[in-house]
Amino acid sequence: MELNERKLNILKAIVKDYIETAEAVGSRTISKKHDLGVSAATIRNEMADLEELGYLIQPHTSAGRVPSEKGYKLYVDLLMSQNELRDDEKLLIEQCLEKNVNHIKDLIHETSKLLSQLTNYTTVAVTKSLVNQSVIKHIQLVGMGDNKILLIVVTDKGDIKNANLLTNINLDQSKLNLISDNLTNKLSGKSITELDNRLIAFIKYEISEYSAFIDELVNALNFNISEEDLSVSLNGATNIFSYPEFNDIIKAKSFLNMLEKKETITSMVRSKGIQKDNINIIIGSDNDCELAKDCSIVTATYNIDKDLVGRISFIGPTRMDYARIYSIVNYMSLLFNKK
Repeated sequence: MELNERKLNILKAIVKDYIETAEAVGSRTISKKHDLGVSAATIRNEMADLEELGYLIQPHTSAGRVPSEKGYKLYVDLLMSQNELRDDEKLLIEQCLEKNVNHIKDLIHETSKLLSQLTNYTTVAVTKSLVNQSVIKHIQLVGMGDNKILLIVVTDKGDIKNANLLTNINLDQSKLNLISDNLTNKLSGKSITELDNRLIAFIKYEISEYSAFIDELVNALNFNISEEDLSVSLNGATNIFSYPEFNDIIKAKSFLNMLEKKETITSMVRSKGIQKDNINIIIGSDNDCELAKDCSIVTATYNIDKDLVGRISFIGPTRMDYARIYSIVNYMSLLFNKK
């Protein structure tokens, strides 16, 4: 049994109708709404074949059919076409990008917020957050006992980096506070890349009693700052309640609990799915996260000069309007590449 053009057209019609209505689709509905040039009886036979092939599911004996995960995957991979956005939607996206064009991180996160409102899906923005691209605002040292010290660096962007230090010098918290204040006075307003040998030598001269400790601190700073961190923002978490698939309170709570964990979110958006241009589409059970098996995730990746600057992901039921999301992120990519 082969997937001929007629079967593909019927599958495409069923997927689109089910996305729109969340109700099982029958042959009569397809016959009336879509000009396929065949009778309802023929459509019914083709639907039975599509079910046998695993692309459709019949929830109840007398009901119509709904797409299976396999059906959604075929639709996304082969049948989905890009939709035209409305002029007002284009304008909103353009204004959001223009407003934040000088701050790439803000641009990604603010656009994610707007896209959640436009689509009524949950969106997640993930950006790189490298402190050496930021300016130091405050430094704090906290004694943790057994000569262990926690170094905390706060930047002007609101990012917080920390590192653990081990020292042979016995320093109580009052002394650590004095060192913290001194370092903040000397380094506030400077980026990590400005920590050259002359500046470090000056700081060690100013607090010569703890010069050996300053070497350990700077080494920890440079090591820690070189590590990539991620800034994650979540928008429209409760949008999922708009979809009948999540009327079950237990399922809805599980979804919200999943979104509370940064590690889970970043793992989800990095999972591999169907790749189309700069867009990755993960459907249902392909999600690595067990709690996301009833969801689909569409992730757009944005780069500047081939360097990854961020991702925006849409999370919704498997009955997600993939074509609309695809159109939105493609339009955003078009604008983004002009910046």
